[in-house]
Amino acid sequence: MEVSVVLLTGGSSGIGAATAHLLASAGMKVYCGSRRGTIDHPQEGIVPVKLDVNDAAGLQACVQDIVQQEGRLDAVVCNAGNGIYGPVEGTLEAEARSQFETTYFGTFKTIQACLPVFRKQHFGRIITVSSVMAVLQLPYQGFYSSAKAALLSLSQSLSMELRGTGIECCCILPGDVATGFTAARKLNQAATDPASPYKERMERNLKKIEHDELGGMAPEVIGKAIRKQLTRSHMAVRVIPRPDYKFVGFLVRVLPAKWVIIILSLLYN
Repeated sequence: MEVSVVLLTGGSSGIGAATAHLLASAGMKVYCGSRRGTIDHPQEGIVPVKLDVNDAAGLQACVQDIVQQEGRLDAVVCNAGNGIYGPVEGTLEAEARSQFETTYFGTFKTIQACLPVFRKQHFGRIITVSSVMAVLQLPYQGFYSSAKAALLSLSQSLSMELRGTGIECCCILPGDVATGFTAARKLNQAATDPASPYKERMERNLKKIEHDELGGMAPEVIGKAIRKQLTRSHMAVRVIPRPDYKFVGFLVRVLPAKWVIIILSLLYN
């Protein structure tokens, strides 16, 4: 069955907007959800939708509206997320919860809203946008890494649960991508404390990761990886775009964990 109608979250800019444009150019109808309900550079085939992934009722209403208008919903791309930065020590519980609320629970709610439709159709594709930080944790981004790792685990568990139903799951793990995410990153209370024992190391770390992100791949690279999966006869379970990031992912799996931590500490701490 061919994918022709897609719901995409976090679609106003960056990876989401790039993906929406690429899918629309491939002939798909993309309902592009975001909290502000707009998209950079609108084009034919893209329908901006005001959508908050933290609102379960709103998500269900959105899915129902799409099915009512199109008669179907073939795929969902769960891209909405956020990022907080700072040491584990001193992070407020509310700050940690805010990281998981959108990135993890927002994705969970989005998937739950789509699954009844997919099951009724005996077909559906679920793509979650995680990060290489799901398998390659860095200092001062512990909660972001944890939320992205949770997404990867959720996707892989769901793949097994849905085996034989015609519904497939794929988790995309981008590396550094040049988007507005860098500027939107929130520093938590502990990261802005001038008396923090981590202050000097955090300043060096933040400068490095921002440099890496701003010099990273274009969001279209991730959009093309998503488009490729949606147009395949069967999706891969896990995708790391670009060979260099795949190699890093391989090293993390084969090297002793102690070595990985020492190497990353030297580079980022």
